[in-house]
Amino acid sequence: MTESVPSRADIRRWRRYLADERAEAAVYRDLAARREGEEREILLALADAEGRHAEHWVGLLGPHAARVPAVSVRTRILAIPARRFGSVFVLALAQRAEMRSPYDTDADATAAMAADERIHGEVVRGLAARGRQRLAGSFRAAVFGANDGLVSNLALVLGIGATGVASGTVLFTGLAGLLAGALSMAAGEYVSVRSQRELLASSTPDPDAHTAVADLDVDANELALVYRARGMSANEAEERARAALGQPESTRGEQLTPAAAHDEHEAVGSAWGAAGSSFAFFASGAIIPVVPYLLGLEGLLAVIIAAVLVGAALLLTGGIVGVLSGASPPKRALRQLGIGYGAAAVTYLLGLAFGSTFV
Repeated sequence: MTESVPSRADIRRWRRYLADERAEAAVYRDLAARREGEEREILLALADAEGRHAEHWVGLLGPHAARVPAVSVRTRILAIPARRFGSVFVLALAQRAEMRSPYDTDADATAAMAADERIHGEVVRGLAARGRQRLAGSFRAAVFGANDGLVSNLALVLGIGATGVASGTVLFTGLAGLLAGALSMAAGEYVSVRSQRELLASSTPDPDAHTAVADLDVDANELALVYRARGMSANEAEERARAALGQPESTRGEQLTPAAAHDEHEAVGSAWGAAGSSFAFFASGAIIPVVPYLLGLEGLLAVIIAAVLVGAALLLTGGIVGVLSGASPPKRALRQLGIGYGAAAVTYLLGLAFGSTFV
């Protein structure tokens, strides 16, 4: 029984698979070099699995494996930032790459390889989730601030410009909108964070409360009431209080001041830092619709260029959201673009209506 000779299409496909497997293994090793402990071990195990898959394609290709073509575009996208940053962006891209594996429908791939790729997607999803949690707060502020600046100032500039006023008026209106919006965002973020910190502070245990533990009436055990007020049952509170009273006085304060209280304050962050970042994010988005007017452009040309620049920025922010969320970047980018252009179109049409009314 003779083996069938692979077609040119088969060889091209197997070479592409081999190149991708080797490149993805390299990505995981690059990421592992920037990690420690458990995450490093997981990434190295993923690299080893990709290496086993590569050997499968080497076996099928035989001598044709000697000249493997350049890796695919998506794998290049993974490899470059992996070497530069090793960030959650790379893990999010790797997650999408694993979930798009063609092995489920390719008869030349084994069922075990297809199953591996599906599980790899879940493993990378878990690793990426850790980074997403750390990034969630700052990323939300960045996307929200920049997107708000883009959409609100584009709508303002187009709405005023459509009335037919001079380009200088549109320019100063856009700059005023930038400054007013950025200051409003900064003030709102400052008040929000400051208020949250004050609320947490009012609920944080008194750091000097432990000095009273040594003089408590052991029979009445007022300490148990503290734990009951924090949500423990009566029995749990009594046990915790007895344990605290049985410890050396120098360590009793640790029983009254939970470590989580400090973590909550750190998670909220600085009010001034939040205000400054919100100002910067909003301003970075709001300046884009004003650029054509800063360059001296007028009329429809300025409107078109402003819309194109903002559209490109909306596509970028939407694509980043898609990457980090593990969703389709093109779909998220188009959604962001549609929402932004929809809001701007409403104000532009209103501007046209008011402009024709006043003429």
